[in-house]
Amino acid sequence: MNSQTGKYIIIAGVVLVVIGFLVSFFYDKLNWIGRLPGDIRIEKENFRFYFPVTTMILASILLSVIIQLIRKFM
Repeated sequence: MNSQTGKYIIIAGVVLVVIGFLVSFFYDKLNWIGRLPGDIRIEKENFRFYFPVTTMILASILLSVIIQLIRKFM
């Protein structure tokens, strides 16, 4: 391990804390996550299946942009 690894771990921790605060304070405003057009939801009497395709694509794009910005400025 080197100092660069430590910086990445600290940044990951800060990002997780920020996400935790956002979820805890704005949970009622984030109910659209997992219910976007393109997300697969099958609900029957004793069976529920969720496959959030669109949500995961958006999360992937967002994380890619964040990682590229972090790499650019470090």
